[in-house]
Parts: sequence; structure tokens; C-alpha cells
Amino acid sequence: MGFVQRAAEGIDGMTRSVWDESGTGMKAVVLVVLIITGAALPVIPIAWIARRIAN
Repeated sequence: MGFVQRAAEGIDGMTRSVWDESGTGMKAVVLVVLIITGAALPVIPIAWIARRIAN
């Protein structure tokens, strides 16, 4: 496996632990924090692309 694949799997694992394994309330809190801080713009596309590469 190359560096990009390993990095994508790491990002995918992190997003799964935060997003997929969380309840609705925690998802709402994370989403609100990302939107308020402006981090949603870079974080969401990176996580989406990493998930595609990892799978």
C-alpha cells in the first residue's frame, strides 16, 4: 500500500469513529461546530475523498 492509501484509510477510520458510530445528538454537535468554525468547507470534502480512496 502506498502513502496515499494509508493516509486515506487513517482519515476514513477517524471519520467513521466520529460520524458513523455516533448518535444523532453528537452528529448535530459536530456538524454545528464545523459550520461555526468554518472548518466544514475543507473537512467534509477531504473526508469524502478519503472514504472513496480507502474503499
